[in-house]
Amino acid sequence: MKFSVWMEAARLRTLPASLVPVFVGGALAWKHGLFHAPATAMALACAILIQIGTNFANDYFDFRSGADTAERVGFARASSTGEIAPKIMLGMALATFSLAFLLGLYLVFHAGWPILLIGVLSITAGLLYTGGPFPLAYNGLGDIFVFLFFGIVAVMGTYYVNALEWSAESFHAALAVGALSTMILAANNYRDVNTDRKAGKKTLVVLLGERFTRWQYLLLILLAFAVPPFFYFRESYDPVILLPMILVIPAGFLVYRFWTETVKEQFNMILVRTAQFMTAFGILFSIGIILSR
Repeated sequence: MKFSVWMEAARLRTLPASLVPVFVGGALAWKHGLFHAPATAMALACAILIQIGTNFANDYFDFRSGADTAERVGFARASSTGEIAPKIMLGMALATFSLAFLLGLYLVFHAGWPILLIGVLSITAGLLYTGGPFPLAYNGLGDIFVFLFFGIVAVMGTYYVNALEWSAESFHAALAVGALSTMILAANNYRDVNTDRKAGKKTLVVLLGERFTRWQYLLLILLAFAVPPFFYFRESYDPVILLPMILVIPAGFLVYRFWTETVKEQFNMILVRTAQFMTAFGILFSIGIILSR
């Protein structure tokens, strides 16, 4: 089977949602003099594996539920196109989650039972996102899942495996990361609203409408931009923490495109651009954290 097919199924274009939280959590630990390189590297590996496992599981469960059809306007899914047998896709999802769990045992040994709890909850949520008797994504809970696990949990968890203590600053930083991750999902669900509605997949845009999701996207990006000034004014960080603000103009173009684009197929590129924006924001924010005195 072609390696490129598996790479497409892994949906690598969305990996900023797992990379950026670790960058930001690690940067905070570095600033506080508590950085632990092996723990950060392992947290990064586990985060990537959990996201890829979730993407494989989504590929399988969306095919089984009928959400992926010939009418799909998003990127092709390997189960629905027949390039990968559904049972093999499910097996790969479970294998990827298992590898994440095994690697995560190092973090459990290093940082204790809170990380075991986080790991088990993250893997369980990844499976239940589109699977199980009450799939989160099919019942309007996908955005909450992403904000919590790819924002709050991921950033605070990364900080914890470094510092072995919790941090209010990591929570505040996680608000920006969670908002950016949820923007990627909003673009994905906005693109798929018509096919999701037919398949009975009740995402927020299906439940509350496209106008709601346009406002959601705008408010999420405003939340992300509110965090660096908060660190500057309330946490006494140096002005370098405001580095992400140089992305205001690109952000404006993103919002304008999201609000005005009427062709759903074009949201494939908007999704990619949103992921790229998250990467740039995360890197600049991490640099600002590290360089602040």
